[in-house]
Amino acid sequence: MPKTESRPVELGTTAPEFRLPDAQGRLVGPGDFGSAPALLVAFISNRCPFVIGIRSELAAFARRTAPRGLQIIAINSNDPDAHPEETLARIGQEVEEQGYTFPYLKDWDQSVAAAYDAACTPDLYLFDQDRKLVYHGQFDEFRPGNDVPVTGKDIQAAFDALLSGAAPLAAQTPSIGCNIKWRPEAEVIAPVTTAVAAE
Repeated sequence: MPKTESRPVELGTTAPEFRLPDAQGRLVGPGDFGSAPALLVAFISNRCPFVIGIRSELAAFARRTAPRGLQIIAINSNDPDAHPEETLARIGQEVEEQGYTFPYLKDWDQSVAAAYDAACTPDLYLFDQDRKLVYHGQFDEFRPGNDVPVTGKDIQAAFDALLSGAAPLAAQTPSIGCNIKWRPEAEVIAPVTTAVAAE
């Protein structure tokens, strides 16, 4: 199956702000969780085998880390016109079916994916309390068909390091997944990084 690797993003980059809707019409963004010591922004999908393979463990990871202060915001940026599994209504179903305890939002115009320079699903960005990037890499070593158990060990290690006050992990393996399904008119802006670099 086609594979797309996440693009390099400099550690220390500031999390771009946004407000996006969930299936109930609530607008949610990073600013709603200003007191959280850690924020994970996860670009995911309802149809990508790379996400389908980890989604149960992602839900478990969220439940496990929420008491320790991790806030997760999931975003679906795929074109719903070309891929009806990616509509806002289907996002609502996914939340219920998978037991997601975190906001799962729709990036209709794909501007947030462009701002984060997101390339694939899953594409994971872990930020500290100052919303500086400390990890941009894989969930774990699982890939569809490789028979590797899904544990979330890489993102767990990054979160543990952040809470302990340790420096960001030196080894950060890029995430691999399905490419984001860009709208035809968005193809020219997809590769552009508009995130604000740290001072």
